[in-house]
Order: sequence, then C-alpha cells, then structure tokens
Amino acid sequence: MVGQRAQHDPVSLLLLIRLCLLHLRASGQPHQTPKAPAEEVVSVQGVRGGSVELACGSGPAPLLVLWSFTPLGSLVPRPVAVTDGAMSKVEAIASALGVVSLRNGSLVLGELREGARGHFLCQVLHVTGGQLHTAYSHLTLAVLVPVSKPQVRLSNPSPVEGASVVATCAVREGTEPVTFAWQHQASQGLGEALVGVTEPLFRLDPVNRTHLGWYMCSARNSVNRLSSDGAFLDVIYGPDKPVITVEPLGLAEEGFWASEREEVTLSCLAASNPPSHYVWLRDHTQVHTGPTYVIARAGRVHTGLYTCLAHNSYLDSRTQTTVQLTIYYAPEGQPSCAVHPSPGAVTLLCAWPGGLPPAQLQWEGPQGPGPTAPSNVTWSHAAAQLSSGSVFTCTGQHPALAPPALCTVTLWEPLGRPTCWSTATMGHQFIMLSCEWPGGEPPATLSWLDEQQQPLGGSSSSMAVHLLQAQEDLAGREFTCRGTHLLRTPDPHCHLQLEAPQLDVAEPRVSVLEGGEAWLECSLRGGTPPAQLHWLGPQQQQVDHGTSGFMLHPEGAQLRLGIYDADPAHHRGTYQCVARNAVGNSSRSVLLEVLRYPAPPNVTISRLTYGRHRREVQLQWAIAGPGNLTGFLVQRKASALGPGAGAWETAASDIEPESRGRRLGGLDPGVLYAFRILALNHHTAGHPSEVKIPADPPFSAYPAVLGAAGAGMVVATVASLLVFQYAARHPETFPCLETPTTTPGSDPAQETTDAPVNVTITVTATP
Repeated sequence: MVGQRAQHDPVSLLLLIRLCLLHLRASGQPHQTPKAPAEEVVSVQGVRGGSVELACGSGPAPLLVLWSFTPLGSLVPRPVAVTDGAMSKVEAIASALGVVSLRNGSLVLGELREGARGHFLCQVLHVTGGQLHTAYSHLTLAVLVPVSKPQVRLSNPSPVEGASVVATCAVREGTEPVTFAWQHQASQGLGEALVGVTEPLFRLDPVNRTHLGWYMCSARNSVNRLSSDGAFLDVIYGPDKPVITVEPLGLAEEGFWASEREEVTLSCLAASNPPSHYVWLRDHTQVHTGPTYVIARAGRVHTGLYTCLAHNSYLDSRTQTTVQLTIYYAPEGQPSCAVHPSPGAVTLLCAWPGGLPPAQLQWEGPQGPGPTAPSNVTWSHAAAQLSSGSVFTCTGQHPALAPPALCTVTLWEPLGRPTCWSTATMGHQFIMLSCEWPGGEPPATLSWLDEQQQPLGGSSSSMAVHLLQAQEDLAGREFTCRGTHLLRTPDPHCHLQLEAPQLDVAEPRVSVLEGGEAWLECSLRGGTPPAQLHWLGPQQQQVDHGTSGFMLHPEGAQLRLGIYDADPAHHRGTYQCVARNAVGNSSRSVLLEVLRYPAPPNVTISRLTYGRHRREVQLQWAIAGPGNLTGFLVQRKASALGPGAGAWETAASDIEPESRGRRLGGLDPGVLYAFRILALNHHTAGHPSEVKIPADPPFSAYPAVLGAAGAGMVVATVASLLVFQYAARHPETFPCLETPTTTPGSDPAQETTDAPVNVTITVTATP
C-alpha cells in the first residue's frame, strides 16, 4: 500500500531500481531530469586515500535510495549502491572508487581513489501526502592528490666559480596548483630563504662562492606541503691572495715585529675551495708547511721576509703574500747615567746603546721632564740652579720591554774635606803625592799645588796623584791639594809637608841571661813619606822574619826585635834600628849583653859497678860545695886502656837535680868504658867529676849452692820414678825385685842386689 513502508524482497528492490532508471536509459542517452528551482550541484572534495561522506539531501524517510556515478568525460551513469533501509547493495564496479558503504542513505567512500573523481547522483523514492515522489541530489566529487616529496636536482653539483648552474625542484605528483619555495643554507650557518623564487626551477648565473651550501625546496598544494632533502652545491674557487696575521700583533712601518725570546705565531689564510695547501718561506727558503708557523723562541736570526704560498690542488692555481717580520731586542743591561761637571754648570749624560730599534731615552728632573732622544741624551744645568740632593731620572723605553728601564742620578756634595798622604815607590826613587776626597756626585775635582800655589800637573776626579823625583832637598817643603765641587764653596784643601824620619829606642842597653829571651824596641817618630824600619845585627847583617833565633814584631810605628835562647857567642853585641824614607834616614843603637848563670857545685862519683853480662852499669854520685843546679849530665867514652877509645858522648841527660843515682844500659860487653858526671845550672856546666871505670860486682856463692842443690834433688826424684816404672813393667829383666827379708837392725843401704842399676845425675849450676 502506498504511503506505508513495506517489506520488499530483493526482486522487488531491483524492480524499483529499474523503474527509477527507465527514463534515464532511453536510446542509450542520459535523460535530463528537470530540476527544481532550488536544486543545485553540490561540490565535494576528498583526498586520495582518505574518506568522504556524500549526503543525499534531507526530507521524509526514504523508501529507496539509489546512488549512481558518472566519471569525468563520460555521460553514462553507473549504479553504485542502493538501499531500502533494511538492506543495501553495493555494485562491484564501486571498488574503483574506494571502499564504498552506505550509512543512513549517505554514500561513504573510504580509501578514496582518484577514480572517484566525477559526478554522483542520489535518487530518493519517498511517500509524501500519500503519493510516491522521487527526489534527486547532484554532487560533484573532486579527489585531491597530495604533493609527493620534492627532489632538488643540480645541473652541476661542483661548478667552478663563474659558471652557470640550474637548480630544479621535481615533484612526481600532486593536485594543481602546486607552489614552490627555495631555501639556501651555507656550509656553516643557518638556512636562509630565497625571496622571490617560487618556481620549480631557478638559475645561478654566474655562480659564486656565496652560493656554496645546501639547497632545499618545498612544494605545497591545497592538500599538503613537503620539503626536499638538501642538495649540496660545492662551488670551486680560489685561492684568493693569502692574508697573513702575526700574534702577538706588533705593527711596524714595513710589516710586523715581535720581541726576542717570545713565541710568535704566523697564520696564513687564503679563501679557497677545496682548502688551500700552504707552504712558508723565509728569505726564499722553505721553513714550514701548513697554515700556521710557530716560532717557539724568537731570535734575531728569525728576522726576514716571510712568504705564504697557497695552492688549490683542484684548480692547480697558486697565490702568495709576503710580509716583513723584524725581531726587536732591547739593549743589554740598563741605561747608564753619568754627570760631567763643567765651570759653573753640570751636564747629565744618559746612554743605552744597542737594541733594535734603539731605546728612547728621556730625562726628568725636579723642575719637570727634560730632553728625549734615542740611545743617548744629554741635559745641561747651571750650577746655581742646583742644590744637594737633586734627583734626576733617565727613563728608557723599548717595544720589547714591558716596564721601562731606569737610571737615577742624585747630586750631592762630598763629606768632609780632601785627605793627603805620600808614599815612596821604586826603591825610594820617587815620591808619590796622593790626595783623595771620596763621595759626591759628580765626584770632586782634585789638583796638587806647590809652595807658590802653582799647579803640579793636571786635575782628576776623586783622587789626584803626583810623582816627585826623590832628593834630600825636598825635606821641609809643603804641598797643597785643592778640591773643587760645584755644590761646595769655598774650595777645601789639605797640606802635606815632606820630612825625614826620627827614631826612639826604649832602652839603649839590654841584658839577658844565657838561654833567655830579650826584646829590643824601636819607635818611629815622624817622617813623610812613611819610613821603613829594620834592624841590623852585631855583624851589621839585616834581620828578617826568617832569620833563625830572631823574631820581628811590628806594632804600628814600632818594630820590636825578639832574641830567643840567647847565646853570648852569637847574640852579644850592638844592634841598630834604621828608618829610611825618600827624603832622609835615621838610626839608633842598642847594646845587648848576654850574661852566664853561676857555676853549679862539683860532683864526685861514689859508686860505679857493672851489672849482669857487663851490658849496664849502676852509677851513684854526690855533690860537694854550695851552688845552684838544674840537673846532671853523664858522659861516657871508650877507655884508653881498651880498643875503640874515642871522645866523650852523652850517656844520660835531663836528670832531675834531686837524683843521686842512675842505671845506664846499652853497653857493649867487649868495650871498656870510662864515665864522668857534671852538674848543670841552666846552660852553665860545672867541673867534670873524676873519670872512673866500672868495677865488677863482688862474688856471692850462697845463692849458687842453693840453686844447684835444689836442681839436683829434682833431677834425682824424676830419675828414680822412671827406673821404678820401668822395673814394674819388665819384671823379667829384674828377677830379684822380690821384697827382701831383712833382719831387724840391719842397714838397708848395705844390702846388695843381684842386678844393680846405675843412675847418673848431672847437676849444672848457673851463677
């Protein structure tokens, strides 16, 4: 019944589709259905691979919905799908459009394909007002294709600077219109958009080094936007003219400079692609390869022309640059300051020679800066404008020195006044007049004047010396040394008068005991120039420090002469003290007496006997009479009665004065000796005693007999023991050794044995 939804089987559904489409297929031509005034074609866009839903208008619930599709360029519609709400049918040809399905009468196209581009017609059969009506919806579907990833193609990836390069941004597919954008990124830097380039192709003509780098393009349409990978444009160029830099930087008129002993780095850079190869030359001799040449410790030998050669191996092109490097060195040491006085003025000198370049010197004084000049500079001042203590500084500056070098001069007058003295030279042939006034800046000027105040020779600084021919008429003459200094008025002076020496002795007569010590003293009084003192002995021989028995002891103006172990034979007599200088001499005499000690008492020998074997003697003595003594002396000699008689020789000395006896050894038994003894009082010996020959000692037999008896008893006892032991061990030899039977009262000594034994005992007594 019309107006109510009925259940239809597939046969009735297909029948309705055919009825709806009959008017469209007359004679194979599409049937133009009149459209309502409000009916229009709806345009729908979909993206390939995506999904789109085509709605079939609005209205009452349809009884039947039929979708058909007419591809672009075709006029014949093709059924796609039909539904009556209860069931749906999708034609097999719909697979060319994508994945087709129906949703409440709307056609859903998933995984959209480009074949779905065309016109879609939706026919709806519905009941309105109890009547069956048909409604139509016309839709045009545009399938959009995303742009593919673009690719950059360079006509020449490695062009030489100046050539032409074409860059192309290629897109395989994409729905028009497609717009393009280009971006350039240097090899080391951020990307930079190329303004105004929107075409897929652009030309670099001519190409230069600024074009080197990465090129990327992007393609955009209504669906998407994609960018390409980078394509590198490697522009070949160079090398340019090298640029040389020096560190530390020091600019000179003709290039660069560096200080001696510092590290110097020379760097060379020549723009080039591929990078340049560098070679360094010094004065046309290769010294290094590479862009950087380091001089670890610069010296003067490193001064010269340095050339950097740059080579592009790809283009085989070369460039070069040459610079001058000068090694600066400061002058040796420090500036030297000096002051030269002149009449009424003073000249300051500052010098610092050497160095490259020369050092710049400048004076500065109490009133401010002074003149400046290289290497040396002078500055003159009037003496009236100066005062003692004025300080002047010379400053030396040099590029190779960080702090400046200084020297300072302080003007000051010397203290005190001149000092005069004289000395004799060359064996008193000349007299040297000396004058000194130390200190002061500048040093004082000194000059010698005679008695008429006439100059003797020239003048000199700090010390003045004048030589005079030595002669006696110079004694009593006076000379003057005058000092001059610009800060001192009036001029100070000193006087010197020449005179012959005078002498004094402490004692003109000196006595000393024999063997004692004596001192002779002599003092110098006056004498200009200073005199020389010496002593002459009794035989007029000069006494020196090495003379045996004497000792010289100088003390200022005194000369003491010491005599040791005084001996009358050698030291007694008159000594002379002599003083001599270049204008005269003087002498004084001293008499030395050497006295002997008193004679000691006489000595007599009270006993003189031999000891054992006549190799020693025992001597005893006694003294007779008064007198002092300090010891004894024993002498011996071979007696005239025996062989080898000779002179007296010392047998013992250093015997204490309290001793009265002495054992003397070391004698030869075959020589007959004679002895005598003397008493000593220091070096004085007394009269010798009488001469005696040692006597043999008296004989004593009692000790000998006792010794012999004792020795005999020992020997007899030992022999008896030996015999008894032998007999006990050999009884067959002594058969009668049985114990004999004796009668009382018999004497055992009278008994006889059959085999008597003889025993011999020898006793030797040694006296």
